[in-house]
Amino acid sequence: MAAENPQTTQNTVLVAVFAALIAALGLVPPITVGIIPVPITLQTLGVMLVGALLGPVRGMLSVVVLEVLVLAGLPLLAGGRGGLGVFLGPTGGYLLGWIPAALVIGFLVQHWALRQTRPAARFAAALLSTAVGGIGVIYALGVPWTAVVAGLPLSTSLLGSLVFVPGDLLKAGVATAVALNVHRSYRRLLGGVPAAAR
Repeated sequence: MAAENPQTTQNTVLVAVFAALIAALGLVPPITVGIIPVPITLQTLGVMLVGALLGPVRGMLSVVVLEVLVLAGLPLLAGGRGGLGVFLGPTGGYLLGWIPAALVIGFLVQHWALRQTRPAARFAAALLSTAVGGIGVIYALGVPWTAVVAGLPLSTSLLGSLVFVPGDLLKAGVATAVALNVHRSYRRLLGGVPAAAR
């Protein structure tokens, strides 16, 4: 029998561990803002982290694993939510947006931010990468989805989503700082970080 590839094993473990991290952040109770039927949760921080730390493929797979488990009925989302209903409800677009968000964040951080030579430029690029994926991509799916499912005008859904922006920018900053520090210490996490990131 052929020996198992250590790299494959490592990738599988990382995907599972970071899927569990996003699930663990769901233990923090959600905050309901009342403008739109979508709560503020800490799990978007986890999505930003997995993309920035693991890269596009493994980051995206971590989110996919979590969402498959949620779809199967496990109460892994903030507030103990799970099942098909959460994807069909007002929050469904935001949840589905986590998948391409991790992909975009991972790609931009790996192929752009970590290649910057100056620390300030590297941080700015990583922060922008995380914000583009973790805010722009998620909102692009979440806002219209909420409008359709909840029967709200698109403008109301968009206005309601603005409540999330300050907190999401803070999450992007935290994810950026954590990711850059981890990449400095573990340069092979993305299969070898360019010299500029060291």
